[in-house]
Order: sequence, then C-alpha cells, then structure tokens
Amino acid sequence: MNDRIYNVLFLCTGNSARSILAEALLNHLGEERFRAYSAGSRPTGTVNPYARELLERQHLPTAQLRSKSWDEFASADAPRLDFIFTVCDNAAGEVCPVWPGQPMTAHWGVEDPAAVGGDDEARREAVMKASIQLKRRIELFLALPIDKLDAMALQDKLDGIGREKS
Repeated sequence: MNDRIYNVLFLCTGNSARSILAEALLNHLGEERFRAYSAGSRPTGTVNPYARELLERQHLPTAQLRSKSWDEFASADAPRLDFIFTVCDNAAGEVCPVWPGQPMTAHWGVEDPAAVGGDDEARREAVMKASIQLKRRIELFLALPIDKLDAMALQDKLDGIGREKS
C-alpha cells in the first residue's frame, strides 16, 4: 500500500466557486491520501457565498477556504504539487507559472456558477450543479490506481475525467 500523500491544486480564474468547491470536496473525499488546494490567476478575494453555504450544508469545513493567487503555489516554499486541474475554461488557456516538480495537469472544465444571474435559488442551483460535476470527477480520480499507472496511462485517464459528462 502506498502511504504517500498527493498534493492537488485546483485552478480557476477567480478562485471563488468551482476551485473552492473542488478543494473542499477532495480534502473530504480523499481522506488521508490527498491534500487539496485551490487558487486563481486573478482571484476575486472572496469565496462565493453560495459555494460556502453549500459546503456548510454538507458539513464540510470552510474556515480555511479563501480566494488566493496561484503565485502562492509557484514559489520555492510552496507545497510540492503532484496534480494540477484547471476547472474553468479561462484558466485552461492562460499561461501558467512554471510549477516546481512538473506536476501532471489536466483540464476539468465546469460551467461558472458565479456567472449565473437570476435569483438566489438560480444561483444556488448553479453551485449545486457545479458541485455534483466536480464530485463525480473527483470520485473518478480517487478510483484511479495512481501508483500502478505509468505516466502516459495516468495522463490519459486524467484527461478522460475532464471529458466526463455528469
């Protein structure tokens, strides 16, 4: 059995909803095997209130969640990252920093619930939809025999998860 803890960074532009949801979900579902973080290329500086509300309703910790720049994870004293997943279309096309350790990367695009207009219920529904899609992808990721796959096979699996329709 592999006792290694894998560090995973979820990236988005604003780091307010999707990447925050993914961070909280993986930290919960990944138990002691994974440590998740999130960041944005242009962070909003706030966590989407509907995302925070959903996580609290699911009894997931939210106190440590904050909107932050991806620059925090490109520095020499940052955690060594094993995987980086972009969860929004904007971050997938941006020029990313050079990540120490050359982590595996994949794009798991999810519609931006923060961009949804309408009443509170419509916004809550958009956050729930994003959360369900992210949870499904994270569950697929957690089911992978990471330590048994070679780099090419693992990359193929990670890319396939990003194409998964929930």
